[in-house]
Amino acid sequence: MSGANLSNDYFTNRQDRYHVFKSKDITDYFYRVYRTTCDLSYRVMPSEKAGGFIMEWPAQNVQPAPLEDPEAYIQSTTKAFQPIVKATSNGSASGKPTDTQVYPLLQLTPLSRPDSSTELPALTNILRRLSTPGFEGSKWTFTAGYFNMTPEVRQLLLDSKPSSATVVAASPWANGFYGSKGISGMLPAAYTYLSRQFLDSVSAAGLSNQIAVKEWRKGTVNTPGGWTYHAKGIWITLPGQDNPSISLVGSSNYTKRSYSLDLEANTMIVTSNPDLQRRLGEEEKWLQEYASTMKRDDYAKTERRVGLHVRIAMWIVTLVGGAL
Repeated sequence: MSGANLSNDYFTNRQDRYHVFKSKDITDYFYRVYRTTCDLSYRVMPSEKAGGFIMEWPAQNVQPAPLEDPEAYIQSTTKAFQPIVKATSNGSASGKPTDTQVYPLLQLTPLSRPDSSTELPALTNILRRLSTPGFEGSKWTFTAGYFNMTPEVRQLLLDSKPSSATVVAASPWANGFYGSKGISGMLPAAYTYLSRQFLDSVSAAGLSNQIAVKEWRKGTVNTPGGWTYHAKGIWITLPGQDNPSISLVGSSNYTKRSYSLDLEANTMIVTSNPDLQRRLGEEEKWLQEYASTMKRDDYAKTERRVGLHVRIAMWIVTLVGGAL
């Protein structure tokens, strides 16, 4: 399970997460997700036309095609995903007690009406639980390749009142859009602006001693030895424990776009196994090997100031209902 797109740079100079699950049940489940998604998608075929390809809608796909009748297509996709979203399993495949549970989570908002997605409800329920008696004082780490968590997730993280917590974001120099031309070239500065806003919220909530914001940087993207950062996930260590017992791993960046425009697949790992907890803790720590703690003054430095044109562009995106 990973949020990587499996292109060449992910295996050379792009930091992400990769978890291997040795389970027939999990493999079968995600194969069903894969097959269902294929049956809802156009087939790309090579062509001698100028574009080099054409898109076909196979006869065995759900009908009708989305460009023919969008509303009827959504009805078909909703029906296709229903048995997958509602699939449940009690205990382990062998029927023996287990110290680890894995919960597949899907975000299907564009293709499900009413929305039957499970990822955002699961995430928000967990974060709300952290602010209740018995869970207060938990520790957590949150990371996303594109730092633009939804307002609800941001507030729930603040409300959790952790004993210690860390947010890891890509520095502008580790952002895949760094140095790109056009509007996309504004994105690293936009995410910097959002990181600074979050740090301001941490300060306003009186949590500066509990919540740290770190930026990940290994060289400079598009230069020799430069890496980009694309890891995302959450690690939660409960009170009285030394390592995480809950972790989310998958494709979501926990943004408005993830929860409104994209299809996402995640897994939530809940474990009491000491060895797995230790390994989750090691992952949590080594992902921060190239991360440096940011202070509010750091964002005031000349090279970190966000121009007015970037702020105006972000305002326009928000005004028209867009998402980063």
